[in-house]
Amino acid sequence: MISRVLAADVPAHIGARIRVTGWTHRRRELKSVTFLVLRDRSGLVQVVLPQPVDVPEETVVQVEGVVIASDKAPGGAEITEPVVTLLSEPAQPPPFDLYRPNLSATLPTILDNAPVALRHPKMRAGFSITAASVAGYRAALDELGFTEVHTPKIVGTATESGANVFGIDYFGRRAYLAQSPQFFKQSLVGVFERVYEIGPVFRAEPHDTTRHLAQYTSLDAELGFISDHHDVMAVLREAVAGMVSAVRTRAAEAVDLLGIRLPEVPPVIPEIHFADALALVGADPAEPDLAPAHERALSEWAVREHGSEFLFVIGYPIRKRPFYTHPDPARPACSNSFDLLFRGVELVTGGQRLHKYSDYLAVLADPEPYRGYLDAYKHGMPPHGGFALGLERWTARLVDAPNIRQTTLFPRDLNRLSP
Repeated sequence: MISRVLAADVPAHIGARIRVTGWTHRRRELKSVTFLVLRDRSGLVQVVLPQPVDVPEETVVQVEGVVIASDKAPGGAEITEPVVTLLSEPAQPPPFDLYRPNLSATLPTILDNAPVALRHPKMRAGFSITAASVAGYRAALDELGFTEVHTPKIVGTATESGANVFGIDYFGRRAYLAQSPQFFKQSLVGVFERVYEIGPVFRAEPHDTTRHLAQYTSLDAELGFISDHHDVMAVLREAVAGMVSAVRTRAAEAVDLLGIRLPEVPPVIPEIHFADALALVGADPAEPDLAPAHERALSEWAVREHGSEFLFVIGYPIRKRPFYTHPDPARPACSNSFDLLFRGVELVTGGQRLHKYSDYLAVLADPEPYRGYLDAYKHGMPPHGGFALGLERWTARLVDAPNIRQTTLFPRDLNRLSP
């Protein structure tokens, strides 16, 4: 049996007889010849047939033939003298043409037919960028001495003090899908000092917007022995820089195909205090959070004033942040927390956490539901903090997707539970 050759490697086999396998991407019948374009995970290869063949597009085939040079073929080579073998039944046509440069279908149609729509080269490219981003995140934190962990996604209490959760029946007991690994990663700071996790989180929030999902992938990190939230921000900067670097090197073809511009991550990301941010955008000083329009305006300001597409907003009101957030010692109504804005959207939330058992007893009206979480603090926990980055939102900003569902594999939202 001749070993399989990927489409991208075909030009290296001029004059040889090879075997390729994949999907029939395009079939063009001319008067005296038929061109069959085959697609595999690496790209496209053209096959020259002396007569028409009844092989519908998206049929899985094997082709054995001789490689010759051809300036007009993908990659500068094509396969002649072919023997075509079907590896599956002839495919039914999808509801859109996958061979066209762009997928001309509405977003609902694309999502309804995601297993096929994702075959389109431009659809796949976005998820190549996602994969490279994860690899860069993992490499950056590994380099900084973090340990990767995997925590439960079924929990006995809500993480965010009553935020909407998905309840489930756990052998006759009430349980929930985890909103984040927050409690676990904080506890594990007492074990490893520095931990990170890449995994799904679940939010039963009834948002039907272009930037919210009921399930998404969170890139979490937590580190101990910090001075304040600025130490966390410095680690986040390294993680983001690692993600951009990995996309640049590992997903270069996807970047070129989508024609996107990767950001430069400054050595020190500029920051602005929440109170100053409200004043800058002309918002009511009593506002507890930033509106999407404010985030866009602040991002534009950061580009103008600092030449940075990234901006830290620090010092959010402590009343707006989760109960485990550490207050600013100099301004107790403010918190040692931050959001990272990127291209007009909040990308990351993080900050310093409370680390003393007595502080938790002071902020929790009823500590009993959190007993398992709080017990670790009786036995010594260092000052610590962390962050969480939404992966799908990150990719959406990189590729300039107007809807986060375009950068989500099989999205789950207020209305969608399949495929």
